[in-house]
Amino acid sequence: MTIPNKYLFAALLLSGALAAGASDNTQPELWDFQQCLDYASSHNIQLQQSQLTVESGKYDLEAAKAKWFPTLDFATSHGYTNYSSPADGAKSNSYAGSYGLNAQWTLFDGGSRSNSIKRQQLQTESNNLTVEQLQNYLSTEILSCYLQVLYAKESIDIANQTVEVSKTQKERAEQLMKSGRLSRVDYAQLESQYQSDVYNVVSAQTNYDSKIMSLKKILELDIESDIALATPNLDDNLVLSELPDKIEVFHTALAWLPEMKSSELQQQINDTDIKIARSGYYPTISLSGSVGASNASGTGYSFGDQLKNSLHEQIGVTLSVPIFNQKSTKTAVAKAKVDRLNADLNLESTKNDISQTIESIYLEAQNAQAKYISGKEKLKSAELTDELTNEQFRLGLVNPLELLTSHNDLLNARLELLQSKYLAILNIKLLNFYNNQGITLP
Repeated sequence: MTIPNKYLFAALLLSGALAAGASDNTQPELWDFQQCLDYASSHNIQLQQSQLTVESGKYDLEAAKAKWFPTLDFATSHGYTNYSSPADGAKSNSYAGSYGLNAQWTLFDGGSRSNSIKRQQLQTESNNLTVEQLQNYLSTEILSCYLQVLYAKESIDIANQTVEVSKTQKERAEQLMKSGRLSRVDYAQLESQYQSDVYNVVSAQTNYDSKIMSLKKILELDIESDIALATPNLDDNLVLSELPDKIEVFHTALAWLPEMKSSELQQQINDTDIKIARSGYYPTISLSGSVGASNASGTGYSFGDQLKNSLHEQIGVTLSVPIFNQKSTKTAVAKAKVDRLNADLNLESTKNDISQTIESIYLEAQNAQAKYISGKEKLKSAELTDELTNEQFRLGLVNPLELLTSHNDLLNARLELLQSKYLAILNIKLLNFYNNQGITLP
């Protein structure tokens, strides 16, 4: 009988992978869940960029505080003048220079500086919360990827077990065919199932490699890095652990999640923006002072004498009262108020998002636990049915279709149980995370 090309190709891939694994003695580095978290905290590029934003915000705060200090500068100017028709006895050109120290200090600006400092302090705190929020996001993403890798790894084991059973069935079918108790068509069905199961092993391995790649992407590991994950003890006590009350989880989450604190801080920032905008209605009072001297050519005095004789000091106070500024202040205040209303909506939206997320996680955890319980019973039934069907097939009492049906039912029962197990664990851990209990694996 001719084996279909796609099954032959799958078999070659599997044999090649097994041969490569046998010849390669290098074992990938074993990582546990906490190692993944620690490494991501130090190497994730997005997190590092967020931390740099915090550092930049500190300099913005220093700049805002520096607005309280006076300014001081030194200025000098020099000019050369040429006269086309100078007076009798006068030179046709002259040189003049001036030198001065100038200082200015704003005494009152309607509270703009003090509110700008307050705003930048709030913004710095908000930047820190963004870092915390990103760290939390990384933790949940790593948890999801970690469990997906473990699921894919166990799927490979199931696929390998299925291949062994399928191989035994094919060999028994071959014996029955040779003895005339099974037709070639029936044998071809079982052989096709075997090749399909062989390909499923390759597919499961590819899925595993894909999940490892997703985890490496979060960890910022390059293509040359090869890792494997430690397998924690994920028993029934964890899968079927009691779920916390979703209402309590929701209120706990509102109290500690950085995105909630960040939304509340944004309200305070917008309140401060309104005060900064309103400062445009107030007058500005500034103090200025200068010390200067000058010199010129053709005076008959030396450079030093000229500076001494022209040395002068000046001090003054300037009051600037806004009268009409093309509605710039009024517009700024109106826009700041709109931003404040938008911050209220964002806060409400954040609350709703957290509520919906927690409720969804809770329902998925409930469903996964119920599915896991029923899946265990379904697996027992499928194993018993498959065992009896195999024995009957060995005795030639059932046809290949019945054997293939029990074979596939058993495979599906194993995969469904495995899926419900990891879905339950994921959602239980996420509920604990929102309940401010952190994320850990045994």
